Amino acid sequence: MSGFKKVVGIVVCLLTAVQLQAQQIPQTITLRQLLNQVEQKAPTLLTDSAAVLIRQSQATETKSNWLPNLRLNYQADIGTNNNVAGPYFGFGIIPSNSRGVRTESNTTATGANLGIAALDWEIYNFGSYGAQNKVAQSDIKVEQNQFAQSKYQLQAYAIGNYLQLTRLQDYLTIQQRNIKRNQEINRSIRSLAKSGVRPGVDTSIAEAELSKAKLNYIELNNQLHQVQLKLSAITGLPYTSILPDTSTQNTLINNVIIAQANADTSTHPIINYYKSVYQNSLQREDLVRKQYNPKIMFEAAAWGRGSSVDANDHFGNVGSGFDFDRGNYLVGLGISYNLFDLRRKQLKLRTQKTVTDYARKKLSEQKQMLAVSADQASVELETAQQRLQEIPNQLKAANAGYRQKLSLYKSGLTDIIELNAALNILYRAETDYAQARYSYFNALFQKAITENQVTALLNTLK
Repeated sequence: MSGFKKVVGIVVCLLTAVQLQAQQIPQTITLRQLLNQVEQKAPTLLTDSAAVLIRQSQATETKSNWLPNLRLNYQADIGTNNNVAGPYFGFGIIPSNSRGVRTESNTTATGANLGIAALDWEIYNFGSYGAQNKVAQSDIKVEQNQFAQSKYQLQAYAIGNYLQLTRLQDYLTIQQRNIKRNQEINRSIRSLAKSGVRPGVDTSIAEAELSKAKLNYIELNNQLHQVQLKLSAITGLPYTSILPDTSTQNTLINNVIIAQANADTSTHPIINYYKSVYQNSLQREDLVRKQYNPKIMFEAAAWGRGSSVDANDHFGNVGSGFDFDRGNYLVGLGISYNLFDLRRKQLKLRTQKTVTDYARKKLSEQKQMLAVSADQASVELETAQQRLQEIPNQLKAANAGYRQKLSLYKSGLTDIIELNAALNILYRAETDYAQARYSYFNALFQKAITENQVTALLNTLK
């Protein structure tokens, strides 16, 4: 029974140790997971999505422009009914009086009331309403494409920083190996110096090199944290938890799909945005042409009125004027057109055509720039592939040279200067290899970003 308890205890201890070790292993985040987090949490994308909602609300508001105006008015008044003949222009609020002119002045107070329901409706304007709605929908399209462009640019920014993390992590690993080599050299020199084989100055040189390697590690670690902070700002994740998954690097190195894929620049988010701006300007041209068209109006009104002055010009009690004793209605169609709108339309249309021409040239410019960028990305990727194929030869030779120099140094056949030179050559070869890998990954994604193939490339990392 006691033996069984011992076995159970050992198993529990092993499981606990495995669990603790698993908890200590830092969790990495894949590029796809990072981009999903950016899409959900990036402050700029949340702001841009709100801008799309604003445009949609404005479009709904524009659709209501066809609604008629129905105004209800009522007033109860006390004053005189003492008018004179003569025309006048109405400046602001001028009291009206519909009674005839009397032969003598009469300032007796009168009472009156008036209730009016008036309807005016622009029932047809020869396409102006339709043009307004098209412009509103076009504004939504521009905002949506601007949001897509911002999302794509932020995606490219996140990818660039993620690749920087992989490069810095590789550099830290190399620096750790460099520190271990310097520690190994330092231990060897100390033992050789104690036995009198090597001078004491070699110990000082070795310690200086070791300290330099540690300082480089500290600086690289700081650079890593700075990039993590940039990604934290757009993902909402704690910066210490943003560690790149390097297991996909070999997949990327062996990837040839994106290099062979056809560029899809015609639907690139940048091109879509400038296309929508150009179309929006064309829609505004159409609106300018139609907003100065004649307007057909439907008018209707009904009103009631009361007055303390009767038909015989007798001034009654003031209070008797507050009852309706007359009612009227009026219905009609009208057309309105301002001849000087012809000149206004010409001037405004000329301005809008200039804006359209600018938008068209901007679209053409972006297409040309994107085509040049695509060619440049292809050249960069080809160069990066060639460099990546050659760099292992340098690394292999540098590693062999360092091992030979270390053996020679321990045998007393070379000095510390030549050993450090071999060590630096190996260190440079390792960093060159890490840089070559980063250059390849960066060129691969830049080509994908330029040619609108990011999704296709990410699909190869499943």
